This record gives sequence, structure tokens and C-alpha cells, in this order.
Amino acid sequence: MSEHGWSLRLLCLLGLGSLAAVAQPRIEEVPGEAELGTVEIHGVSAGSFKITSWQEGRLHLLPDARVPLISPRVSGAFRNIYAPSAVELPEGWRVFYGAWDGVNTGNDRIYSMLTKNFLAFCNRQTVIEHGDFVHVCNVNAIRLPGGAIRMVCTAYPDKQGLNKPACFSSPDGEVWNGSLAPHVASRADLVEIAGYPHFDNADMNGMNVILYEDEMYRLYFGDFKAMGHVYRASGTDGCHFRYEGPCLDFEGMVNDVKKFDCAERNWYIMAIHRNTNRLWYALSPDGVRFGQPRELAVSLGDQDRYIVAVGWVTRAERLLGILYGAGAAPSLDRNRIFARWLQKKVVFTDDAGHRYDLIRALGPDRQVVSLEGKSEVAGHIQVFAEDGLTPLMDPAPIKLVSGRVYRLNARGRS
Repeated sequence: MSEHGWSLRLLCLLGLGSLAAVAQPRIEEVPGEAELGTVEIHGVSAGSFKITSWQEGRLHLLPDARVPLISPRVSGAFRNIYAPSAVELPEGWRVFYGAWDGVNTGNDRIYSMLTKNFLAFCNRQTVIEHGDFVHVCNVNAIRLPGGAIRMVCTAYPDKQGLNKPACFSSPDGEVWNGSLAPHVASRADLVEIAGYPHFDNADMNGMNVILYEDEMYRLYFGDFKAMGHVYRASGTDGCHFRYEGPCLDFEGMVNDVKKFDCAERNWYIMAIHRNTNRLWYALSPDGVRFGQPRELAVSLGDQDRYIVAVGWVTRAERLLGILYGAGAAPSLDRNRIFARWLQKKVVFTDDAGHRYDLIRALGPDRQVVSLEGKSEVAGHIQVFAEDGLTPLMDPAPIKLVSGRVYRLNARGRS
């Protein structure tokens, strides 16, 4: 074989044939309109859950451009919503939340709405009326493999005048605990936790998380009279549990737990708040013991200064971001729902070397870039993974035009 032939063969052996498999993603203009003075980059949502990024705390979380994402209705004088819980549906999500959604009395209730993409919401409705209780709030909901929905909420007061979890189930999202929505909550809806020695006198406010796995329901909970730990219980029906012990040593309020299948093993991720300006998360390989929490996010300013609730947004094996309840008042009664999205990082630098910052995200799959008053700018664009560090695309020349929409064609490395 000639020297030229051997050279071609060597190139193939060394990876010439594999170059197509890692072809560079491209950013292309697509039809549509962004706000003048900005451009939108679509196709940037997080990929499959990568445990190493969470273990190392390398997360490219962008605030949503809408501040807040969801405001209370103005139909009534009591306007204070928080405690979001996003349930994945085949066609989108159903977002549950609690408190006072523009009602005439300051009694917490559970509400829900539908969204296909977190860009628009519809079917806003009351799901659970407070009924026998003064308040029913702090919802955490899941969808079972067959499509039924289960949720655990905080009900106040029980017979001891304390907060306790209550359970609600629906085969179709319309009928709850056997009655058409809005279901009127009763004391029969309260959860039981056998074996927890302080259960009768426990004050379990806003710390009730449900998870379903291996035909078992897990309840992660806290007790204001025994702070410093998150506890776990298990049961077969979602309402009756047996206490298993502490699963995290941390003085915080557990609000959500999700499970991901990461190749060789499962990983569980817990979301925690402390009614401060910060959020935390904790990881576990078995769901029984969680490691020391890491900081997840800090409030952006006065509007979300006091963070009072948090929930994960997932799609299959992807963790797309968080919804969180927060407000400007230390009395914790003027809350709204905010969002942050875990996304790929887009970096645009013009030909003069000036770097243009992202404004914010717009839902889980879009980013907004300000052109800083310019009508068009030529330069180079680069894309990194949602850890903000791993390059997915080498710098590529591009001209961004005000008001245009672009899409990341991510066929290639991920």
C-alpha cells in the first residue's frame, strides 16, 4: 500500500469516522420574534441528569425573565401564593400550589394550572378547599405510572391545634378522595405515621414530601418540635406510613425529593429551604441517608427576599429547574412563584472582544440575550453544558440581529 493509502487508513483508525458522531452543534436563525433589543436562543434546556455536576455544585441556573413567573389572581383581596409542585404529564405539566389565590378569605387552599412549556398557563382552578381546617397548603404531588395523582399537603389544625400532613388522591385530576374538585378537606384525610414517637404532638408545617418507588410510598417530613433532622417513613397506600428514622441531619424544611436513574445507580435529590434568602439541595444514592446539603440558589433582590417553598421541575430523566415561592415581606404573607432554569450556557462575544451577557431564561428551553442597544452585532458564539464549563461547541461566527430568534441544533456532543 502506498504511503498516501496508509495515511488515509491511519486517519480512519484514529477517529476520522467518529468525527461525524461528534459533529458540532449549530446555532441557526428560525422564524419568530424576540423583544427588540434582544435575541432569543432556543433549544438550551438541560440534558439528562448528571450527578457529577450536582456533586461538584457546578450548575448553570438562570432566573426566568418573568419576575414573578406566576402572580396571584386579583379577583379577591387575599393574594399570597407559594408551595409549587410541578407534576409531569405526557403533554406538559400540572402545577399545584397553595395559599390565597385571589380569594375573599385568608384560608389556605390548594390550586392547580396546566402548562405545556412554562410559557403560558391555563385551567387555573381550586383543587382542595380547606373544609374542616383553617388552612390546607404546602402541597407536594406526584404522578403514578398509571396516571393517577397523589399529593400530600399540610393541614391546620389537628385535634391538638398543630399542623399535620393530609393525603389526597385522584385517578384523573378531577375527582379527589372520591369527590369532584374542589374536594372539601376533612379530618379523615389526615396522614398517620406509626412508630414516630412524637407524632401526636408533632408540628409538621410545610415539610411533607411524597415519593413513589418499588410499589412503596416514601414520606419525607420534618417536625418543628424536633428540628435539626429530616425524617423518612414508608407505606403502601400513600396515607398510612411507618417511621424509619432520620435521613438528613440539617435544620431545614424538606420540600421535594426526586429520583433519577444514572447509569450504574440511582440518585435522589432533595430540595430544602429555611425561610431565608437561600435554597439548598442534598444528594443520596439510596434515599435513606442524604449527604450534607449544598447551596442551590440565593434570592435575586427584594421581590424574592424571603424564600418559603421550593419544588423541582423534571421531564423523564432530566432536571429542568426549580419553582419557588418567595416574597418581599418578613411576615411571609405576600408571596409569589418564581422560577430558575438549569440550561446550557451560551456565550456571545463580538468582534471587538466584548462579551454580551444573558438577560435571563424564558421558560426551561429559551435564553434571552441583550444586544445593549445595537441593531445587529457580529461576533462568535459558543455553547457549554449545563455545568457552565464543558464545551459543547467551538466558537462559531455569527451575526445576531435585534428581535430575531435562533435555535441550538444540538446534534452532536451532549
